[in-house]
Amino acid sequence: MSKRLAAEFLGTFWLVFAGCGSAVLAAAFPEVGIGLLGVALAFGLTVLTMAYAVGGISGGHFNPAVSIGLLVAGRFAAKDLIPYVIAQVIGAIVAAIVLYVIVSGKADFVSVGGFASNGYGEASPGGYSLLSALVIEVVMTFMFLIIILGATTDRVPAGFAPIAIGLALTLIHLVSIPVTNTSVNPARSTGVALFADGPALAQLWLFWVAPIVGAALAGIVHRVLFGDD
Repeated sequence: MSKRLAAEFLGTFWLVFAGCGSAVLAAAFPEVGIGLLGVALAFGLTVLTMAYAVGGISGGHFNPAVSIGLLVAGRFAAKDLIPYVIAQVIGAIVAAIVLYVIVSGKADFVSVGGFASNGYGEASPGGYSLLSALVIEVVMTFMFLIIILGATTDRVPAGFAPIAIGLALTLIHLVSIPVTNTSVNPARSTGVALFADGPALAQLWLFWVAPIVGAALAGIVHRVLFGDD
């Protein structure tokens, strides 16, 4: 278990540090900014790379919603859920701390601003409402778990699941960054919200509730319609 939790910590750390770091440090960097497409790809690559690196140890969840979805689908033991979630949240917070140290070292640093946090209303990149944020986070997490559950069955070629999962997360970001800055991961939202300016902490509840609901629904649907042999 200690190795599994270490893998979850490390994987979630990399997801938040590299994914959110791409948004904070590189998205709009003068002349060479990577933009929305680059940030979306960065998040997908974090999952793809760490799924290959440590997925064989812990299953490569790196996300409390994924752990819950797998639990509901009957693919994960209930006794392991809380330790996994704790490791994931700690990994996200440590990543946010390291990112904050880097960001605050810039010569003209004043504040971190939004710090790649998630939000709705005034905190939404496109000014989308609470309802819009709720719907897109539920739907995107639902589809993410459907892809994860389908790609990791023994009905598909072994070894390719991380590619499908990483590309799915990239696609999710391409669609939903303008609405919520894309969460689908409560740990990712929590880590950066602790340091962000604005209402990120006050709105954090949504980015726990919506991904968990979406993941649980996916677990139910997969179990009923596509249950493992």
